[in-house]
Amino acid sequence: MHPQSGVAPVTTPHSVAPAGPPHRMDPAGGCPHAVNARLLAEGAVAPVILPGEIEGMVVLGHDALRDFLAHPDVAKGAQHFTALAEGRIPEGWPLRTFATVPGMTTADGADHRRLRALVSSAFTARRVEELRPRVETVTAGLLDGLAEAAASGGGVADLRRHYALPLPLGVICELLGVDPAHQDRLHHLSSLVVATDTEPARALAANRELLELLGAIVGARAAAPGDDLTSALVAARDEDGDRLSGPELIGTLLLLIIAGHETTLNLVTNAVRALCTHRDQLALVLEGRADWADVVEETLRWDSPVSYFPFRYPTRDLTVDGTLIPRGTPVLAGYSAAGRDQKAHGPDADRFDLARAAGPKHLSLGHGPHYCLGAPLARMEAAIALKALFTRFPDLDLAAPEAELPRHAGFVGNSVRTLPVRLER
Repeated sequence: MHPQSGVAPVTTPHSVAPAGPPHRMDPAGGCPHAVNARLLAEGAVAPVILPGEIEGMVVLGHDALRDFLAHPDVAKGAQHFTALAEGRIPEGWPLRTFATVPGMTTADGADHRRLRALVSSAFTARRVEELRPRVETVTAGLLDGLAEAAASGGGVADLRRHYALPLPLGVICELLGVDPAHQDRLHHLSSLVVATDTEPARALAANRELLELLGAIVGARAAAPGDDLTSALVAARDEDGDRLSGPELIGTLLLLIIAGHETTLNLVTNAVRALCTHRDQLALVLEGRADWADVVEETLRWDSPVSYFPFRYPTRDLTVDGTLIPRGTPVLAGYSAAGRDQKAHGPDADRFDLARAAGPKHLSLGHGPHYCLGAPLARMEAAIALKALFTRFPDLDLAAPEAELPRHAGFVGNSVRTLPVRLER
């Protein structure tokens, strides 16, 4: 067994094949929690059928997922994906970009450390704290826009569209030196890329256009460098191509833009939903008996912005919590399930509770070498956004029943597509 790990190699005598039929992942997504509870009742690991009839696995239990994410015999490189190597993954497969895009999310070992080092300085706690005044200024302006949208919409506005989206998208694009004129298109295309229900032809077209747009952004920064992260990455490519290739540069931008706004967008949306449907918990924060950082952490645990993240591959047969995962199997990280695992978080794990300070940390921002690089920025943006929103509009509430809100497209992201709210009662 790997030291301090619950993930054992297949040579242990307790290795067993998964019991029961595999769970068929719904490409259209939906709320994951009922499915997670059913699968967790059967074990920490479950077999799944991915789109295209590709066999995979999901690790759902908190402890099993924590150990799996940090295990040395688990990789992210696409060369370890058996079905891909055998030519069974078509070009338009909706999850292909997750598996094959060059960059940090598909790199291992020294390559991963090299790529991560190139951008990590932009996301240190100190650099993120320097962004606080700018985030607060942007937030104040967006609140004005939200009020205007509600005034023109009969008192109702889509908080996701007018507030939760433009804040992280604007901040990451400003960090990267991306022209604001590109922001709406970047969000639209990235949404198609991360959705698991995008038709193959449309997925191919979206990937092609997104890569072309990112190429144009790189070209603009190469022609007119600025004090931004894209210009720094272009310089790293041009000055020493061994440190960053052209495809890696594009892949890195793709990762930073998608992860830099989609996760925080879902986090803020889910936190507002949670507070509106748990007014007693909102009262704790407004009365100063809990902190906005507590809201962020409990939302990350209770309703993770990412549900099932693709992919990791065992580089040899592994037994995870008694279940065999064959070498080369694409494995989803079940963050939304781990957050409500009763074995880790107690019998009331499905309850939103800001007093839940004790107990294990959630895994919603990852664990191990691929821990989310932008975690400090996401946490700061969300805390500022929530504090400003409910300070200005303490009576803000949902304008539609929570159960009727349309769900996020696909099973990777976990949120709703729109969040209609009334700012005042």
